[in-house]
Amino acid sequence: MIMEKAVKTSQKLLEFIDASPSCFHVIENVKMELKDYTELKENEEWDLKHGHGYYIVRNSSSLISFFIPGSYERKNGGHLNGFRICAAHCDSPLFKIKPNAEIAVEDHYKVLNVEKYGGMILSSWLDRPLSVAGRVFFDSEGIIREKLVNIDRDVLIIPNVAIHMNRDANDGYKFNPAKDLRPLFAASVFGEDDNGSLLKLTADEAGISPEQILGTDLFLYDRVKGTFIGADKEIIASRSLDDLQCVYALVRGFSESLYEPGNGIPVLCIFNNEEVGSLTGQGADSTFLKDVLERIASSVIKAGLGSVLPDSFMISADNAHAVHPNHPEYADPTNKPYLNKGIVIKYNANQKYTTDGRSEALIRKLCRDNGIPVQTYANRSDIAGGSTLGNLSNRHVSLSTVDIGLPQLAMHSSYETAGTYDTQYLIDLIKAFLTFN
Repeated sequence: MIMEKAVKTSQKLLEFIDASPSCFHVIENVKMELKDYTELKENEEWDLKHGHGYYIVRNSSSLISFFIPGSYERKNGGHLNGFRICAAHCDSPLFKIKPNAEIAVEDHYKVLNVEKYGGMILSSWLDRPLSVAGRVFFDSEGIIREKLVNIDRDVLIIPNVAIHMNRDANDGYKFNPAKDLRPLFAASVFGEDDNGSLLKLTADEAGISPEQILGTDLFLYDRVKGTFIGADKEIIASRSLDDLQCVYALVRGFSESLYEPGNGIPVLCIFNNEEVGSLTGQGADSTFLKDVLERIASSVIKAGLGSVLPDSFMISADNAHAVHPNHPEYADPTNKPYLNKGIVIKYNANQKYTTDGRSEALIRKLCRDNGIPVQTYANRSDIAGGSTLGNLSNRHVSLSTVDIGLPQLAMHSSYETAGTYDTQYLIDLIKAFLTFN
């Protein structure tokens, strides 16, 4: 029964990822999961009611949602009676298409001019079907409008150089993104008005003419669908598991919880641009969360945000490195996460992760009380690791925070690997966190 539930949950996760080829599509799909919630606009007044859920979207790529429990009453010094926040990010390392992207080569080929977004494993993008997704802005009767696009077929590939032409291919060859990683788009150069233009394909997908397009945010994505692997389907493989596995689990846990007045105010955050430092208006290192919490505090709690944050808590959820089966030596000798072994608490003495003894204790207690397995991660002391969104968000909203994640392999590859069981573990933890008294 446990295995059946885990497989069903992870199947839903893979479907969610397949339907989310860009960060903009992720947010649209999260909105669908929150279909009973009311969308608020930042430039309008809010009339917040008890027993209702709301969400706000910024720049079509970040979302904050919250629920006001019925008869909510602020109790000073209450056990997490303020905000209970869970956060993840919706972007992944990939290629962004540059303006004027089409390049003719040798009077025969057409390739696209792209640039890296985030810390990619470059070799993982070669020799696999790719396509284009994102958003376009266009002129419609004098008004600038926005529309999501997804060219839902295989239209690009980045072909390797044959071993006979590049004898260094298996000897540490270093890829040059400006030369080696331009995706092949066509095998003959079409005329300016022909159907072979990326602009024309994008316009057709949006149902407009190329002349209407005023701006774009277009990215490549791996077309290989997510799947189960292993003798008992105990492994999943997909693009964007970092961090859509956490996004999906947080959305499920948040939307399925039954809130009571004593639970505090649950808040869900899906930020963009974590992979490039979060220094954007819709990133974790922006005022987005602070702006929303201040309006809730003044309207519902009738108190200043500063008096509420001491009784608040944040879970920052971003996947963690599992022990690699071919290179276990890369792991810390005493903190070794494995696939399907549950929630990973992440630690860093230099505060790249926000976990401290206090925040660790709460997560361990919730996991212990709800039968959720928990494990630990720290960088090997001679290997520098990455950071995530928890410490960046704390610059603007200072509260007790823990950094956790789910164990995965091949992080930042175009196609990543994780455990089938772990998604459900995180859903269960989020439900426990948002509803305990």
